Amino acid sequence: MKNYTIDINVDLGEGIGNELEIMPYITSCNIACGGHAGDTKTMHEMVKLAKMYGVKIGAHPSFPDKDNFGRKILEMPSVVLFKSIKKQIKDLLNVTKNENARLHHIKLHGALYNLASIDKKTAKIIIKTIKSMAIPVKLYVPYQSVIASVAIQNNISIAYEAFADRNYNDNLTLVSREKSNAIIFDKATMFNHVYRMISTQKVKTITNKEVAIKADTFCIHGDSPDAVKLVKSLKEKLETKGVIIA
Repeated sequence: MKNYTIDINVDLGEGIGNELEIMPYITSCNIACGGHAGDTKTMHEMVKLAKMYGVKIGAHPSFPDKDNFGRKILEMPSVVLFKSIKKQIKDLLNVTKNENARLHHIKLHGALYNLASIDKKTAKIIIKTIKSMAIPVKLYVPYQSVIASVAIQNNISIAYEAFADRNYNDNLTLVSREKSNAIIFDKATMFNHVYRMISTQKVKTITNKEVAIKADTFCIHGDSPDAVKLVKSLKEKLETKGVIIA
């Protein structure tokens, strides 16, 4: 049987308070760094936890919009967005240095993640920000997205990401959270969703089409109801299929 190796990531430091329970079951985390949630104190707490459990550390920058949890597109001048994203990443980078830890990756949050996936102007701002910092990190991006293409063109190391707890449209965008079928809450459904993507490199969309997809890392949102149970179940079920979580 073919061996598959995947990473499981969760967004943390967002004020949910379940991080200690989630950490044993994941291999990388995306730490809120002040845009949609988080502050210096929570960043230090998350980095310490990640170190304790050997979890790879990522920055999780977003539109600077705590009121809407970063899930609303903000109209911002390019230079303002550039400065905001750079500050968020730099703030977490300073924390990792203070905690003698290493920043492994960057993963955008919410509306910024979705916009950069389809909008070249936004994607270019993100890549320009990362290049300006000259740090050896990966960028977690959706397969066949605009930001993936721009990152590759600029020699930015990427990891393809898919979502364990989200349903997909036929064009590989995520089903809007405003729709009732956007989020996967059932453990068995989530496992089948993820294992299909791993073993066949295809995702079943909401129209029951199977669309090609690649994923190195799978995300479960830390603010989802029963996030702890879902991530624990997913890890255990994948391991029974011989999937290596690393």
